[in-house]
Amino acid sequence: VQLVESGGGSVQAGGSLRLSCKISGFTHDDYAIGWFRRAPGKEREGVSSISSSDGSTYYSDSVKDRFSISLDYAKKTVYLQMNSLKPEDTAVYYCAAVQSSFNIARLSYPFRVQTYDYWGQGTQVTVAS
Repeated sequence: VQLVESGGGSVQAGGSLRLSCKISGFTHDDYAIGWFRRAPGKEREGVSSISSSDGSTYYSDSVKDRFSISLDYAKKTVYLQMNSLKPEDTAVYYCAAVQSSFNIARLSYPFRVQTYDYWGQGTQVTVAS
């Protein structure tokens, strides 16, 4: 399984960015994708998750109402639309994946690092004040 993120960059506060996570290598088309971020000096934090099985989505309180996650099934790409960006959103953003059918119990914890088996390389997002 391979995950490739793209779309990071630098923006002013209040701006928008859209991150992409291209997924390849799953044997079954049921998986969960999470977006995490790690700010300098902080722990990795889960911000959003989506299930390919039923489309259910989750958001952390810190990004709810500003970020939106979506899945293009045909392109096997997950997007994270980030609006109203704040300087505290500055971090390296990672997408992560887990095969749903073999790991049902883990899916109850969409923001745990241990839920996911596969990780992308990360993409930097910098928000200037």
